[in-house]
Amino acid sequence: MLGPTLYTDRLILRPPVREDLDGWAAFMADPESARFVGGLQSRHGSWRGLAAVTGSWALQGFGMFSVIERASGRWMGRLGPWQPEEWPGTEVGWGLAREAWGKGYATEGSAAAIDWAFERLGWTEVIHTIDPANEGSRKVAARLGSTLLRLGRLPAPFDNVEMEIWGQSRDAWRARRRA
Repeated sequence: MLGPTLYTDRLILRPPVREDLDGWAAFMADPESARFVGGLQSRHGSWRGLAAVTGSWALQGFGMFSVIERASGRWMGRLGPWQPEEWPGTEVGWGLAREAWGKGYATEGSAAAIDWAFERLGWTEVIHTIDPANEGSRKVAARLGSTLLRLGRLPAPFDNVEMEIWGQSRDAWRARRRA
């Protein structure tokens, strides 16, 4: 594996592996799950997405983690550090399968990923790029202590939608975690 495995009370976060493709493809074939993460994709498109995230680990030393539910061993989504070329900042993002919604997994897993990004990657800020229509992700960002920083755009081919960029500094994150 190309990176660490992180554990939370209910989740295992680890770099993606080939065996994650079935879960990843089902996630990207669900119109609701895929709505704010690039839209519907074929299995082949899902393979490319999985390969891109895995490649990020090899090229940058970080990437999104596969989210595994500890109780069942099922793949539930992906989340974590993400910063492709021309990205608007050092992001910790999330995207979970619909069956994982409403359980607090995005907040729980993202908190572990933010801790790891600040501690291991030395990031000084974390952002979350959120479509203004994505109320669920806005709530997750707020639960993480992030605030709306500015509006911005992602690089092509996603540059046609203005995104909300939420985030916080490492110092603010650490102060909140100590409180």
